[in-house]
Amino acid sequence: MTSMEPDLIDTRLDAIIRKALDESEEPVLLIDPSEEAVTRLVRVAADRDDDPTTRVLADRRVLKSAMQDFIVASNAADLIEQDRLELRTLDEEPDNSLLVTPSSVVALVETGSAVGGLTTDDDEFIEDAYRTFGETFETVEPFSMRTPPLSRVRETLAADVGHETEADFSAVLSSLETAGGDGDGDGLDEVTVSLLVAAKNEVLLYDISRWGEEVGIASKATFSRTKTSLEDAGIIDTEKVPIDVGRPRLRLKLGDDRLEDADGPQLATVAQSILS
Repeated sequence: MTSMEPDLIDTRLDAIIRKALDESEEPVLLIDPSEEAVTRLVRVAADRDDDPTTRVLADRRVLKSAMQDFIVASNAADLIEQDRLELRTLDEEPDNSLLVTPSSVVALVETGSAVGGLTTDDDEFIEDAYRTFGETFETVEPFSMRTPPLSRVRETLAADVGHETEADFSAVLSSLETAGGDGDGDGLDEVTVSLLVAAKNEVLLYDISRWGEEVGIASKATFSRTKTSLEDAGIIDTEKVPIDVGRPRLRLKLGDDRLEDADGPQLATVAQSILS
């Protein structure tokens, strides 16, 4: 085929991504995506198994901003460990945001809340685009991830702190669209969620902050600072627990009666309402 007239294939970004993954056995290339496209790709891929690798060439600022959300970043880290995702940074921005497979080139056109997928059926153009961007991908630097994989977070939380705490942690995350607060009690970021479920299960601050630092979520100082913010907001409370040697340790407890009987999703909703 030689037509270069574009066709509108879909207006839903998730559907466009799924179609590309469904139809390709070779690596899929996502070129110059928006932050929304990166986020959608990770969410779609995390819900699937045995997809081809997706190679993302993106502006460093776009990737950095997308990875501020712990849910996105931790799932992306899992996909990277599974060899299903590679993230690399662009030196020069191409003219269009593209989703490229060996059999298709889709231009992602975003206009506010809407997105369109425009495709061509010119085989020579498709072959050239896939080869060119594939070669470019091999020459640029990988994007460095700092967030640990979500599977490792859950496994170590269950092993080091407790299965009930891990179950509450997973339930709260599942109820959230994003987990990207500022780490000081403003919004439910990963540190806030960790402290919230630790308080629900009356875990020691020492235990949850040590786990968080060792797994790579945040430093003990960040956990302590966030604990103080949540305590000031009335969400959590603490009580001193004597130990044989040294200063007493702090046991975390819920500080608001509305949180006492809340399950995972309700815990997030109530905590957010208190913080707002």
